[in-house]
Amino acid sequence: MNLLIPLMVIVPILCALFLNLLHKKDRTVKAVTIILALALPALPLLANYGLHFFGGYEPLVQNPTLATNLPSLITGTALSTFHPAITYSFQSAQQLFLFVLGLVGFLVLLTSVYETRRPSGVYAYMLFMGIAAVTAILLTDDIFNFYVFFEIMALVTVGIVMVSNIKGNYETALKYMILGGVAAPLLLLGIAFILGVTGNVNITDIVYSIKTGMVDPHNPVLLIACGLIVFGWLYGSGLPPFHTIKSAIYSKALPSGSAMIQAFSVFTFIALGIIILRIFSYLPFSQWVILGVSLLAMILGITMAIVQTDLKRIIGFLAVGELGYIGIGLGLGTAYGITAGLFQAVNEVLITALLFIGFGVAIYQTETSNTRKLGGMMVRNPLVAFLVLLGGLAMAGVPPLNAFQSKLMLIQASLNAGLPELGVIMILLSIVTFMTFMKAFHAVYLRPKPADLEIKNEKIPKATIISMVVLLVVCIIFGLFPQYVTSYLQPLATSLAGGVV
Repeated sequence: MNLLIPLMVIVPILCALFLNLLHKKDRTVKAVTIILALALPALPLLANYGLHFFGGYEPLVQNPTLATNLPSLITGTALSTFHPAITYSFQSAQQLFLFVLGLVGFLVLLTSVYETRRPSGVYAYMLFMGIAAVTAILLTDDIFNFYVFFEIMALVTVGIVMVSNIKGNYETALKYMILGGVAAPLLLLGIAFILGVTGNVNITDIVYSIKTGMVDPHNPVLLIACGLIVFGWLYGSGLPPFHTIKSAIYSKALPSGSAMIQAFSVFTFIALGIIILRIFSYLPFSQWVILGVSLLAMILGITMAIVQTDLKRIIGFLAVGELGYIGIGLGLGTAYGITAGLFQAVNEVLITALLFIGFGVAIYQTETSNTRKLGGMMVRNPLVAFLVLLGGLAMAGVPPLNAFQSKLMLIQASLNAGLPELGVIMILLSIVTFMTFMKAFHAVYLRPKPADLEIKNEKIPKATIISMVVLLVVCIIFGLFPQYVTSYLQPLATSLAGGVV
């Protein structure tokens, strides 16, 4: 047992509850938030790899004392290998994901308390609860436990929007909840079908049951379950047809909240994508569905970003397009492709957070995100403009920044898989991504300042600059030394490609 594994979920929940009690105590909220947020990136680095069985109920084959008094009908069959408890798995890939999630969470919390005149304990509560939910989503090997925290993550997303106090936020939050009222029950129904066929909710046990022939892998109920779970996957990550509502969610949250919501979306995307690959990889069309949806996300995300006039919606649609790159890696199904896709996921979380926080400076100073009303911010904030420009170059895949390495790997993986067309599409869309970013960058920083643009907040908090610098430094490090990142991801990618339970 490694008690630090469940603590990675428990600690942010306790932090959230404590900060909620401090609502309206501004100075206390600011100090406590920063101190507590330091634990987020630290815990994954301190924990050892392994499994945690809640209640100590490990499989009977690992507990010979208990198994000695049981009949051979149980100890001599597959029942002895099944997991009777909710199981959390913490390996190298999860360590990297949770460190990046914790780092972005810390920087978002740091930025938010200094950009807000009266730091809200409720807002910090939402951010901590979201981090706890996504941490559990990444750790759990129990598909029903996954669903519970999936719902919490969706509710937290709505909560972040509602406490952001941006015009139109309640309407957008309500629309997202209504769609979630359809998508989430369908996901749960898919899980129920799997439970009905296999008798298990533990993912490892489900995979074992299917691969060993204990259940018919071509049972129509399993096929229906696959479709329902894929639908829930589209909703949770903001893929088409949910890309428009997800980008609207970004536009109705504070920039720091948008950065955190995007991190939630990316890690939910890969967590549920991994579950789909583990359970349904024997279905040839499952990988083609992932590839098809990913291509559609790339094309729709980038083309819709071009016509937007809201800064946060531009970044949001670009982020949807970047999700497509991750899906391409997962859909290729090779160890190299999956490694590249997971690497791209890590890079997207960092880059998108940098852009949301960076462009958020202009929003913070002018209190508008309409690109038609912005301009001339280069003269006022040259350092911020430079950092944002580097973030845009990173998103477009310009060397030596991190997304260049992951996108190059994806292109190589598509060539190795005999799909060079995918590589060509990714290169073309990266060029369009850069053009779209430069359109937004020009509107905010290079265009002359409109006469009626009022600067309402002259001073930029140092915490915001520090957050941007830290994110950029990590992007550069991951770009210069990609092998250190991919070494954490390769074991998981190899097991998924090889179909290892």
